[in-house]
Amino acid sequence: MEGAVNSVYRRRLLSHRIGIALSVLAMAIGLGFLAWILFTLLVHGFGALSHTLFSLDTPAPGSEGGIRNAIVGSLLMVGLSTAVSTPIGILAGMYLAEYGQNNKFAAVTRFVTDIMLSAPSIVVGLFVYALLVPRMGHFSGYAGTLALSLIAIPVVVRTTDNMLHLVPNSLLEAAFALGAPRWKVAMTVRLRAVKAGVVTGVLLAVARISGETAPLLFTALNNQFFTADMNQPMANLPVVIYRFAMSPYEDWQSLAWGAALLVTFSVLLLNILSRTLFRQKNPQ
Repeated sequence: MEGAVNSVYRRRLLSHRIGIALSVLAMAIGLGFLAWILFTLLVHGFGALSHTLFSLDTPAPGSEGGIRNAIVGSLLMVGLSTAVSTPIGILAGMYLAEYGQNNKFAAVTRFVTDIMLSAPSIVVGLFVYALLVPRMGHFSGYAGTLALSLIAIPVVVRTTDNMLHLVPNSLLEAAFALGAPRWKVAMTVRLRAVKAGVVTGVLLAVARISGETAPLLFTALNNQFFTADMNQPMANLPVVIYRFAMSPYEDWQSLAWGAALLVTFSVLLLNILSRTLFRQKNPQ
C-alpha cells in the first residue's frame, strides 16, 4: 500500500517538474527573442540619434534630414485622440458600472466593446476611410485621430468598468447613508477610489495607439513636409517607419531605426508609468 502511494507521488512530482521545466523553457524562449529584438533596435536605433533627427523634416533620398514632422504629427494625433477617448471612455465605463447590472443596453455595449477590443486595427482604418475620407476629399489628421480614438475608447471603457467594480460595497453604502445622490457617489467616491487604475487604463490606451500603422495608412497617410494643420495629410512615426524601412536607401533606413527606437521607448515609459501607478494603488 505504501509502495503504491509512493509511486503515485513520484509520478505526480515528475509531472509537476516537467510542467515547471516546460513553462520556464517557454518563458526563456520568449524573453530571448524579446532581448534579441531590443538589442537589434538599440544597436541600429542609437546610431541614428542626432540633433537633426528632431530638427529636420523627412528628406529626399541621399540628403540630410530628420523626422521632426512625423514626431509632431504623431504627438498631435495621439494627443487629440487621448483628449477625445478619455472622457468618453471613462463616462461610458461609469455608466456600465453604475447602471449596467440588469440593463440590456449595457449588455450590448459591453459586447460591442469586447468586439472592438479584439478587432484588427486595419478594419477600423478601413471603416474610417469609407466613412470620412471620401466625403472630405482628402486624407487628414482628423481622420487619423478618429481612427485612433475608436481603438482607444474600448480600452478605457473596459478598464474603467472593471476598476469600478473593485470598490467595496461598504464604501458606497456609507456614502449613500450620508444622503449623497448616486451621481455624486459615482464621481467623488467610486471614481476617486480607483483613479490610479483608471489612469492606468488611459496610459495603456495611449501606448496601444502610439504604434498603430494600419489605420493611419487609410486616414492620415503621410506628408513629407511639416504641417500642424489637422485638415491635411499628416506625417506620423508609424507610417514613416513603414515607408522608410522598406526603402532601398540607407539614410531612410537609418531614420526608420531612429523612429522605431523613439516609439518603443515611448511605449515602454508609458507602460512603466502605468505599472507604477497600479502598484501605488495596491501596495504589497
